[in-house]
Amino acid sequence: MKKNKSPWIHQLDKERVFSPLGEDLETEIAVVGAGIAGVSTCFFLLENTDKDVVLLEGGKLAHGATGHNAGQITSYFERSLSDIADEFGVLMAKAGQEAIESAWELLDEMYTRAGLDIPMSRFLGHAGIVDLEVVLQFLKDNHFKKTVGLQTEEIFVSDDFESLGEIPEEFSNLYRIVPQEDILGRLETRDRRFIASASKQKGCLNSALFCQEVMAYLLKSYSDRLKFFENTHIGKIVLRHDSALLDAGNHTLKSEKVILCTNGFENMHILNESGLDIDTRYHHDVRGVIGFMSGYLKPLDKPPTAISYIYKSDSELDGEYFYLTRRQFEYEGSPDLNLISIGGPEIALDERSIYTSERDYPEVAEKSIDDFARNIFEGDSEKQIDYIFRWHGLMGYTTNKIRLIGEEPKNHVLLYNLGCNGIGILPSIYGGKRISRIIAGEQMELSIFDPRVGV
Repeated sequence: MKKNKSPWIHQLDKERVFSPLGEDLETEIAVVGAGIAGVSTCFFLLENTDKDVVLLEGGKLAHGATGHNAGQITSYFERSLSDIADEFGVLMAKAGQEAIESAWELLDEMYTRAGLDIPMSRFLGHAGIVDLEVVLQFLKDNHFKKTVGLQTEEIFVSDDFESLGEIPEEFSNLYRIVPQEDILGRLETRDRRFIASASKQKGCLNSALFCQEVMAYLLKSYSDRLKFFENTHIGKIVLRHDSALLDAGNHTLKSEKVILCTNGFENMHILNESGLDIDTRYHHDVRGVIGFMSGYLKPLDKPPTAISYIYKSDSELDGEYFYLTRRQFEYEGSPDLNLISIGGPEIALDERSIYTSERDYPEVAEKSIDDFARNIFEGDSEKQIDYIFRWHGLMGYTTNKIRLIGEEPKNHVLLYNLGCNGIGILPSIYGGKRISRIIAGEQMELSIFDPRVGV
């Protein structure tokens, strides 16, 4: 067994001073969780309202899922967009996709206002496909996007795909037939099982480092309105009709509003004094999934990329696909390196279990990723790879796999920006902006992200 070692945490300032809550406080807004969701929520609250904000983190800044993710920026949901349209209607599904796409501009806004110079890459990323069913799902979503005026993906299908004739005629203008070598080139593999690919804008970002630098900007720029406390676990939240009490053990924080910016899988209880139970729903509407990732270094001889390989491996662990990013990475004083990060294996966290980042990294996950790296990505089963990093993180999946953003319907003192659903960077940032608009008093249109009673 090996310990959890994340490349994103590795790049953080190890000399940064932090402190827990040391006294009882009152504030207008309490934000719980200092990952990318909490930091983004604080950013837009401070930039767009005049509210006083206290940010509380049970551990250290960005040391949760934000510091243990794949670092991939992408704007898709982990469920079919056409399926979302079936549930919410065409207009709301379209608005939901546009909302996530808008977070690219919000990310730029955060970079510009905070004066950041940390690395971030954008490029055309790819997804590899091995069977007709998945090809048809991508084409169905592309058809929906074209119909409602959303930007479509570039989809390529191999000219010698044996099921090519089974693709419906209605999709004929939504993909291109190309030699399989073109597809394999995009996917950087020699594995001829991959008979199609889809391409769209993606990116790479160390979201933990991003949070560290944004918080430094916020603490300097809004020292009169922002307080930040780490190692401050909130064990209980008591909701009244016009305020909340947050129990931090030795101290209590009173706030007019409280915003949960977490995975939704914490050891926390919510008591709603105004009546209807919230605690049960909170602990049943988000399931925990532990994702496992590994990283190794190579010479800086190729550009950044992000690629998904959609196929079911023989691993005994869960996971429907492997994902990979490549980006420039400084290690032990050398800036001329690429970090190859690979993930895919995962396990569901039992409802009664508590996740800890200190748990060992299982050999079965290590082997699964190594088999993928050597046989599919590197294309050399005999090649030995020296993994510098192995890490795992807790992902929180909402029941409908759509981020929860907005007011708790049973008590509007409580709001959510939670549930990473595997790909949380852009949804977290959009969620922060949407929360700030709600706090500012804007009347928001109904959204696929809204918390709903009984869901």
